Amino acid sequence: MARRQATPPDMDYTEKIIDIDVTSEMEGSFLEYAYSVIYSRALPDARDGLKPVQRRILYMMTDMGLRPDRGHVKSARVVGEVMGKLHPHGDAAIYDAMVRMAQNFSLRLPLIDGHGNFGSLDDGPAAARYTEARLAPAALTMTDHLGEDVVDFIPNYDNQLTQPEVLPAAFPNLLVNGATGIAVGMATNMAPHNLGEVIAAARHLIDNPEATLEDIMRFVPGPDLPSGGRIVGLDGIRDAYATGRGSFKTRAAVEVEQLSARRTGLVVTELPYMVGPEKVIEKIKDAVTAKKLQGISDIVDLTDRTHGLRLVIELKNGFNPNAVLAQLYRYSPMEDSFGINNVTLVDGQPRTLGLVELLQVYISHRISVVRRRTSYRLAKKKDRLHLVEGLLIAIVDIDEVIQIIRSSDEAAAARTRLMSIYDLTEIQANYILELRLRQLTKYSRIELEKEQDELRREIAELEEILGSEQRLRALVSDELAAVAEQFATPRRTVLLESEASAPLKGTVLPSPAGNGAKAPLALEIADDPCWVILSTCGQLARTTGREQISDGGQRVKHDAFTSVVATTARAEIGALTSSGRMVRLQVVDMPALPPTNGIPNLAGGVSVKEFITLERGEVLVGLVPLDKPFALGTAQGVVKRVVPDYPLNRDDWEAVTLKPKDSVVGLAAADDADDLVFITREAQLLRFPASLVRPQGRLAGGVAGIKLAERDAVVFFGAVRAQDPAAVVVTIAAGSESLPGTVPGSVKVTEFSEYPAKGRATGGVRCHRFLKGEDHLSLAWAGHGPARAVSATGVARALPTEHGRRDGSGVALSQPVDAIGPNPV
Repeated sequence: MARRQATPPDMDYTEKIIDIDVTSEMEGSFLEYAYSVIYSRALPDARDGLKPVQRRILYMMTDMGLRPDRGHVKSARVVGEVMGKLHPHGDAAIYDAMVRMAQNFSLRLPLIDGHGNFGSLDDGPAAARYTEARLAPAALTMTDHLGEDVVDFIPNYDNQLTQPEVLPAAFPNLLVNGATGIAVGMATNMAPHNLGEVIAAARHLIDNPEATLEDIMRFVPGPDLPSGGRIVGLDGIRDAYATGRGSFKTRAAVEVEQLSARRTGLVVTELPYMVGPEKVIEKIKDAVTAKKLQGISDIVDLTDRTHGLRLVIELKNGFNPNAVLAQLYRYSPMEDSFGINNVTLVDGQPRTLGLVELLQVYISHRISVVRRRTSYRLAKKKDRLHLVEGLLIAIVDIDEVIQIIRSSDEAAAARTRLMSIYDLTEIQANYILELRLRQLTKYSRIELEKEQDELRREIAELEEILGSEQRLRALVSDELAAVAEQFATPRRTVLLESEASAPLKGTVLPSPAGNGAKAPLALEIADDPCWVILSTCGQLARTTGREQISDGGQRVKHDAFTSVVATTARAEIGALTSSGRMVRLQVVDMPALPPTNGIPNLAGGVSVKEFITLERGEVLVGLVPLDKPFALGTAQGVVKRVVPDYPLNRDDWEAVTLKPKDSVVGLAAADDADDLVFITREAQLLRFPASLVRPQGRLAGGVAGIKLAERDAVVFFGAVRAQDPAAVVVTIAAGSESLPGTVPGSVKVTEFSEYPAKGRATGGVRCHRFLKGEDHLSLAWAGHGPARAVSATGVARALPTEHGRRDGSGVALSQPVDAIGPNPV
């Protein structure tokens, strides 16, 4: 490679070296650069809430005529126009700013109507050559009246075009849509707010210039984020509104749902501001892998366009949803912090403003815009009135005016003669010379006189507005109200004063010491005492304590219980079917009913079929504890007391060996102090002590319980405390010739003490005398009274309050009864 030769200086070259201080030069250059970044790129103007690139995009789209009622154009075309004429920077930066103004999850009130893939919280937008855009309706209010000298215009970067220094901004865009930006040595981060609330506060400040922050916060209680969610703790918001700096916590909106009979889940419908579901899923999975989060079995994103965000977090059995949610808030982006830093440009200088100051700057700007617009319109009206008055003068003597113009050698001579003869100004004379003959008709004169009157009225009104500060401020307020009526939407973000008012109750509990301190909720469900309840309609659930079924209360749907088992939340119980099969059930898998002061409503439970798969013709008889003996009775009169000797490695097993065509009809927890009771189809009742039945293993077939007639069968088997004074027997008779459900039949309630105890394997005594048309018992029950009767839909039915004779007949039922259950004890 040839060596480059240095070119010698010219003969008249004079060397001049200037010594400068490097420190001073660096300070000056850096300050100039910093000011350029602050003013020309990073910080929004307090008046219209826009950065220069955003302002230039909206102005150029307005200049291109991309109104909401026009078609979309390629985003690349808009970017090119902005970059070539107003913003000499990279196209990526311009497109990014344009995309943000079109995203409804970034801005509370988007200013650009985007068509195509403008990105999401987890993915970026498509390239500018693929997407299309036009102005959103709200953007028209930002650029409206630009042609009426409402703001100053400044040269563009090459002094060939002009651009607005600030937009008119018919609503407080800085507060409504917020802003974010990083400048040299400072940053701004402003939260979005509700348009209706901000405008209401601005109008109040217009009417009451001395209003305090407390007055304004009655209208603007806090930010209103596009994604909704929850804001927890308002102290930081008050600090930010007072000083311009503060922070607050945002949380996802979460509901606890029963995903299936055995599974509970947390359903997330709203996330914190600028947090996407994919980020949440990733962080949750990382926390579960790192053992920071417990109790989560799966997480599924079911978000779609129809239902919006729906993030389902499935929980493991035995974990408290509130405690898991508290962990999620701690270890995932489902709780985020937003720091408010209201740094904005005021008169070209960066300042940190509170809520009242921000509104005051905007109101001053809007008053200036309306005043300049009014002055512009007044000047235009006066100019037009001046022309109309001159034209009316000429029309009065139109023939002579025409003669003067025709006899003049040139336009200048005609203008001079008209000005001297009719005392017109040069502007009026030029206007007359430029008129067409058709504008000089008699009809035009009538129109001109009407226009003259209208102009004088409008001029007087405009002068009144300019002459009265009160009228001017009222006009600004009215225009703000019109914008609010057109674009205001309901609040999306819920404001919570503290964590104690969180939507999911029980996130924190009072300290056991009773000193008012907060103790974290236990992650796993404690093994506390509870009751498992099975209703006559096949609904299964667990309660949180005994008091829920012992306090009485009004009858509600599903309040007739087939089985009530005392157990603990993390224990196991058994479910016995009519085929003698015992199925092991986990109590913690069952849905927990909310606390009540009376009888729980089992409509909040789930069908037992979700827990037990029944064969054809097989029904669930009842529930029993697995750690205590119980007695069962079959349709053929067999009785068996079962000892708790069950296999530990199986979920279902045979609890009794049944004879062919036999089935289990009832079961009950029974000790030696109880009486076992059989009631048959032909109204025979046998009562004998449980001590007469020796406990047997699970494979035994039982012993004879009641002696049955040839075609008789057992319809009820149970256990009754022998000395219970409130024990009753309920029997309901029916006829074989009537269709089921068409004839209610008769019912009889008898005191249990009226039936004498007999020996095992005997026939018992008569318990119901059939009336005409009755030949069997459709239902029977014995136990602690009063009993509860229900229809097939779970609606309560009344039973007789007076007790009848043991061998007497019943009283007619007004409506059919499909099941009888014990009163809660």
